[in-house]
Amino acid sequence: MTIKHWIVEKDVDINGSYPQVVDASQYLKDNEVVAFPTETVYGLGANATSDVAVDKIFQAKGRPSDNPLIVHISTSDQLNELVEEIPETAKRLIENFWPGPLTIIFKKKEGVFSNKVTAGLNTVAIRMPDHPIALALIAAANLPIAAPSANRSGRPSPTTAAHVIEDLQGRIVGVVDGGETGVGVESTVVDCTGDDPVILRPGGVTREQLEEIVGTVEVDPSLKEGKGAPKSPGMKYTHYAPNAPLYLVKASIETFRTLIRNKQKEGLKVGVLTTAENKEAFTEADVIIPCGKREDLPTVAHSLYDTLRAFNSSDVDIIFSETFPEEGVGLAIMNRLQKAAGYRLIKE
Repeated sequence: MTIKHWIVEKDVDINGSYPQVVDASQYLKDNEVVAFPTETVYGLGANATSDVAVDKIFQAKGRPSDNPLIVHISTSDQLNELVEEIPETAKRLIENFWPGPLTIIFKKKEGVFSNKVTAGLNTVAIRMPDHPIALALIAAANLPIAAPSANRSGRPSPTTAAHVIEDLQGRIVGVVDGGETGVGVESTVVDCTGDDPVILRPGGVTREQLEEIVGTVEVDPSLKEGKGAPKSPGMKYTHYAPNAPLYLVKASIETFRTLIRNKQKEGLKVGVLTTAENKEAFTEADVIIPCGKREDLPTVAHSLYDTLRAFNSSDVDIIFSETFPEEGVGLAIMNRLQKAAGYRLIKE
């Protein structure tokens, strides 16, 4: 099956009638899966109320069925039909960060969603993406759309339509191509069902930004281990991994260079994920790919998945990566790198 490829200009009007968007939305209504751009990464969309449609997401991705999905909506007015209540904390977050890269966990309204979306939990993860094509597509389908990242499970998330086609050719009906995505890492997931908000997945909205609006925000301790039943996408299993084994290195430049030389003595071809500031420090490496600027971490987040995929085009045997401060968007960057590395860390 050849994948359909709808090219759409980014500045579409959510209320407009665009043939490509209308065509793609009809497939969603027919319980097929369609990839589309958001401000974070490309999502793999399907009707969140249909077991048949949601099953096709899991089949296309090869995703474990106990991993819940995020539901995307085009207007916050839809929430009343989908959730039991909207806590005051959630209302303040919605006012400040929707549309945008923030997913909120609510107590679900029974009988609305496929149980496969919520992995049998009594909660549901919902967000309103800040991308005109995504909003137009969801509005045209007039459905809540379940949409994990549009890649094979475990691989780096897609930030272009080409990444989607590379991973899912023959597995999905089509992709709506709106060009490269912006933020580069997925949305932040915040659980608002308890007394205090808890970050279940760091992402495009930082902990510091959240705390400016609602006060103290905790971070779920299981993020460090990736253990236990996942309450949110991204809390379990190895994600984002390139083909070659990846190791995080928290050490001096000289120790880092010694690691490179030692692996080369073993006959291995070594790749290094670094930043613009440090790329000249690792000239002995076989493949050096800078990933944004260390002094501007959003550029690292934006380039991260593309960089991880770029190593797959090389023939490196092992990859060493810089580590980053776990503040601001650095928390999301390190979360993705830790999962890509299977929590392998080399320290001095």
